Amino acid sequence: MKISRWLTVAALCALPGLACAADIDGSRLSVLWGVPFAGILLSIALMPLLVPIFWHHHFGKVAAGWALAFLLPFAVVHGPGAAGASFVHALVGEYIPFVILLTALFTVAGGIHIRGNLHGGPALNTAILAIGAVLASFMGTTGASMLMIRPLIRANDNRKHVAHVVVFFIFIVSNAGGSLTPLGDPPLFLGFLKGVDFFWTVGHIFPETLFLVGALLALFFALDSWYYHRREEVLKADPTPDSKAIGFDGKANFALLGAVVALVLMSGLWKSSVVFHVAGTEVGLPGIVRDVGLILVTLVSLVVTPRKVHEDNQFSWGPMQEVAKLFAGIFLTIIPVIAMLKAGVSGPFGAVVAAVTRPDGTPDPAMYFWASGALSSFLDNAPTYLVFFNTAGGDPAVLMTTLAPTLAAISAGSVFMGANSYIGNAPNMMVKAIAEDRGVKMPSFFGYMLWSGGVLVPLFVVMTFIWFR
Repeated sequence: MKISRWLTVAALCALPGLACAADIDGSRLSVLWGVPFAGILLSIALMPLLVPIFWHHHFGKVAAGWALAFLLPFAVVHGPGAAGASFVHALVGEYIPFVILLTALFTVAGGIHIRGNLHGGPALNTAILAIGAVLASFMGTTGASMLMIRPLIRANDNRKHVAHVVVFFIFIVSNAGGSLTPLGDPPLFLGFLKGVDFFWTVGHIFPETLFLVGALLALFFALDSWYYHRREEVLKADPTPDSKAIGFDGKANFALLGAVVALVLMSGLWKSSVVFHVAGTEVGLPGIVRDVGLILVTLVSLVVTPRKVHEDNQFSWGPMQEVAKLFAGIFLTIIPVIAMLKAGVSGPFGAVVAAVTRPDGTPDPAMYFWASGALSSFLDNAPTYLVFFNTAGGDPAVLMTTLAPTLAAISAGSVFMGANSYIGNAPNMMVKAIAEDRGVKMPSFFGYMLWSGGVLVPLFVVMTFIWFR
């Protein structure tokens, strides 16, 4: 059953009473409603290891099954109206804009080919990671990841060990590098929409970002140097010829990339009173203009990009399809989990919310850093940011001044710790899928977490003692 078909099934199940509000009272939910979400996470983690052939051919059906395991019982217990409104809210308010933006960035970046043969050694690889980190805060972690991952893999296609290069790429470019502006990562963009100044983040977590990115680049250079100088690390035959000068093909996509950034920024700056209601979900005119514009940008990119550029990039829709199908299941099964978190201390996860407050009632930045980060490692980091943003009071004027350390901790935790797992941030899985499509043997779900636990977590501990005490 294709994803469009099972989404239609879910919608039909929810048609009666769709006008119900999409909000769910999380304080009345049992933690058992989180089982489908846990199920899809475990499926992503274990099935590629235990039943790889089945997973490769049927991961969309598995995601659909877990989504229906939430939606159908929820419709029976709480009524089809509540289930339908929740489905529409997740689809229209979150998933569709998410996939449209990812598709635009994936298509436009995939239409830019860096020609010529870069020879991947420790210095060059480190430089590429550093450039990607800078680009991430201006064109988003997804845009920077899609632009830089292909030339990085091609530069190292004559080496025996490449997985560590991609893992550090995810750490640095797909996550940490996007922490300085609202364009960098969705949590910061949501903060911008809530009233946080555009340049507030760069003014308050620049030292933390510089420390994390700098430390990761140094660790990567040391590790890559160790691999590079091992015997038989560099293969004799380089599959990429040196016949072409270094340059760019598909240059029109640079302008389209600028259009994507402009559209996203416009949707945050433009305030319009024109609002449409779809089954209780508000859809504003700026968001509609943004999404239509992104679709047009995607189509223009496909038309103006020469076929040879896509061939040289080995461009295919496989990675995008994998992300779209898996995150459809995640966006649906996460509905009750986010609702339970929003319920605060009165909800099933009240202990998590209560843990971020000191005995005197003041917020604890260190706990906000770790709580928002831990949840962002497995949940969508954008709604997780909003949960703790609201837990800390939700007033941007207060959070940017009196409670600035708390907002900095929430911002840093949500962005930085999205690198802790493949599903912590959308670019993580897209980069993994592209790397595997190019023949790189990437770590499993838990294998990747061994990398993040051994490299990232100690750095986060150091950051806690320096900045978030």
